[in-house]
Amino acid sequence: MTAKITQLWATKTKDDEWWSSFVTAPLGIVANYWAVDMRVVTPNRITAASFAVAVAAALCILIGGVQWFIAAAVLIHLSHILDCMDGQMARYRKTSSPVGSYFDRLTDQVQVTLWFGAIGYAAYAQSLSVVPVFLALIGIAFYGLRGYVKYIAMEIETAMDPEHPAKMAHLRRLEPVAGLGFGFTANAKWFLKEQPKILDFDEGVFIFMLSAALVFDQLTPMLWIFAASQLFWGSFRAWQRGMNIASNHKLSIQK
Repeated sequence: MTAKITQLWATKTKDDEWWSSFVTAPLGIVANYWAVDMRVVTPNRITAASFAVAVAAALCILIGGVQWFIAAAVLIHLSHILDCMDGQMARYRKTSSPVGSYFDRLTDQVQVTLWFGAIGYAAYAQSLSVVPVFLALIGIAFYGLRGYVKYIAMEIETAMDPEHPAKMAHLRRLEPVAGLGFGFTANAKWFLKEQPKILDFDEGVFIFMLSAALVFDQLTPMLWIFAASQLFWGSFRAWQRGMNIASNHKLSIQK
């Protein structure tokens, strides 16, 4: 039992997002303890299930009302646990594939759009103000910009240096500093160091924000935070990656 848990823990993403790091990813490992031995369950099927649950959560938000909002909060967490499970299972079974990674990331992007689009509509239905819709659009657009500039920069950097992707992959390799076998002190230090990640306002933070806003019915205040954080991080990442490219040698690139 201990050996299997240790193997599963090793599949956890080393630089997980804030809420994923100590809530949804560990829950995914617990669920995978049984799921990895069920051959009918595959990483791609878990990805599909995660997306289906995410769509169900968005529908609950659109229906509206306290009970449906709470149901949506539960489903959002379930979707994210499944989202953690697919990659863990693929790494445990050593069956990771480019197409699996592609659809995993694609569905992540779409479900954020569905959730916040639904929240914008629900807040509009409550207040009859278009402001929540506008805030949702800003947040979704600039969250998408964060990913878009990353891949634009990767394309340009690779054109300048074909070895760039391999160099970045090497830099991203992290050794575990906490988990099973590291002791209380190491895990406590890891836990404290994880907390500043809440300021990154990435998908892991969204899970917490969305759930809290739905449970306490505070949709518009949450949308203000979402829009402001994504406006900042989207703009900052775009500027940062542009400066990184400018600092490298120049090369004529086709638009």
